[in-house]
Amino acid sequence: MARREETTRMCALTRAEKPVAELIRFVLGPDDVLVPDTDAKAEGRGVWISLNRELVAEAVKKKAFQRSLKTEVKLPDDLPGLTQTRLEQRYLSALGMARKAGQLTFGATKVRALIESGGLIALITASDAAEDGRSKMVGPLKALHYSAAEEGIDGFDVPHFEMLTSEQMGLALGLENVIHAALTKGAAAQSAVEKARRLALYLAKPTEMVTGRVAVDGDLLPEEQDERREIHG
Repeated sequence: MARREETTRMCALTRAEKPVAELIRFVLGPDDVLVPDTDAKAEGRGVWISLNRELVAEAVKKKAFQRSLKTEVKLPDDLPGLTQTRLEQRYLSALGMARKAGQLTFGATKVRALIESGGLIALITASDAAEDGRSKMVGPLKALHYSAAEEGIDGFDVPHFEMLTSEQMGLALGLENVIHAALTKGAAAQSAVEKARRLALYLAKPTEMVTGRVAVDGDLLPEEQDERREIHG
């Protein structure tokens, strides 16, 4: 069966046509205030902008929304910040659903065991985690990717996300603090990975030459500088 072509839209700022996964939609609310439509399901005419905080800020500065909608629009005081908050909320909500489905594991010992067995689809570390604790997770994750490469497993990719604090994740999940977590196979966990990738892409700092993948700290790094790019397969 032929593969369905991926839906694309044009970025109103750069005029580049991209898959919708690499864009974010904005719509006018009932009060004529522009808001991010993170799920791209809101009614009304929308404006698509590349999924990147710096480009959303530039779109505000260059009045790309007004040009695209051909009308004056009211903008929130901090549209880039509001957009980040909405993406974070979607990610945290997805983590909550994964936990209810039994597809989210907490605790350094349990998470490390999942890494060593290859039983995870994503590693999550709090952005304020201690460096020694972080290293104890990143090392085995690198080894897992090396092993997959040696075995010739194509498309093997267990991403590592470090975008939220332990307090943010703990509050959202009803726990005191969450430092180390892992997502396991399942529809709810896969949805959380997709939400995490979108947030990571939004926070990434593009450079002239990039690897094409988000590094573990959320940045897109030049290939010659990205010492951790093997984490992503």
